[in-house]
Amino acid sequence: MKILIAGGAGFIGSTIASACFDADITPIVVDNLLTGRREFVKERFFYEGDIADHGLIDRVFKDHPDIHSAILCAAVANVPDSVRNPVDYYRNNVSKSLRFIEQLVALGCHRLIFSSSASIYRSNETGSVDENASIEPLSPYARTKAISEWMFADIARSGPLRVLSLRYFNPIGADPKLRTGYQLSRPTHAVARMIEAAELGTAFPITGTDYPTRDGSAIRDYVHVWDVARAHVLALSKFDELVTNESSYEVINLGADRGTTVKELLAAFNEVSSVQIKGIEMPRREGDVAGTYASCEKARRLLEWIPNHSLADGIKDSLRWAEFKHNVLED
Repeated sequence: MKILIAGGAGFIGSTIASACFDADITPIVVDNLLTGRREFVKERFFYEGDIADHGLIDRVFKDHPDIHSAILCAAVANVPDSVRNPVDYYRNNVSKSLRFIEQLVALGCHRLIFSSSASIYRSNETGSVDENASIEPLSPYARTKAISEWMFADIARSGPLRVLSLRYFNPIGADPKLRTGYQLSRPTHAVARMIEAAELGTAFPITGTDYPTRDGSAIRDYVHVWDVARAHVLALSKFDELVTNESSYEVINLGADRGTTVKELLAAFNEVSSVQIKGIEMPRREGDVAGTYASCEKARRLLEWIPNHSLADGIKDSLRWAEFKHNVLED
């Protein structure tokens, strides 16, 4: 089986590609390398370019007419940056995705797995959200994901496209074989910023300590990226059972099924890391929310998937990657 992965040179997309490769599924990667890494696609079929380039997508399918499905990971994904540069986010995450889907359908590829986000959910008193929870995206980034979901759902209902949206929470860790990992030189997610603080000997900023959570810091669901990747392999194998012509759009949460506050994450990091770091309380960042964590009953039922890795596992693999990445990345 061949799978097209748009954005397959990034942190999550490259890990999905490795999981597919290990499952004897051939990944075909399209990536413009805006944030992705060429080193992550050295042993892959790779096409450098933009997912909105119809000529490029035509060439991919001419070379690989037996592509079974597409996975759309390509996106820009940073909440504060999306507040500063919303036009970039709507262009890259919505407009280009529409162009990509338009060409997929024209070329007869009617199975799509979409990398969506738990940031679209509205926070509630319990913090736990299932797939029927209220949608209330509070940043331009989150709104691009919600708009894309609504757009794909409308297109799927009109046929022949069928779409499975997997709503990720907060992937951490790395490929356990250390083929790929978090690649941004200016880290944006919490564990990577903690590692940076440990390396630089600085304090970790806890942005927002007045949220309605058990310790005042934001709550998140930190799921190991390899568990996320493994869920995609299961979704590919079960796609035609889950998403039918009669029910052409489906949504499934992918998370750790538990919430962890930022202060709890910092404590967990210090339990695992050989270098202890301190937290410094800071004001909320624009666009940040109190947060949610996943109810993953639907993933257990439909995908027969549960996360196999703990929070500590995710931190340990992040630290292992931080020590090893100079063997993979050229700068």
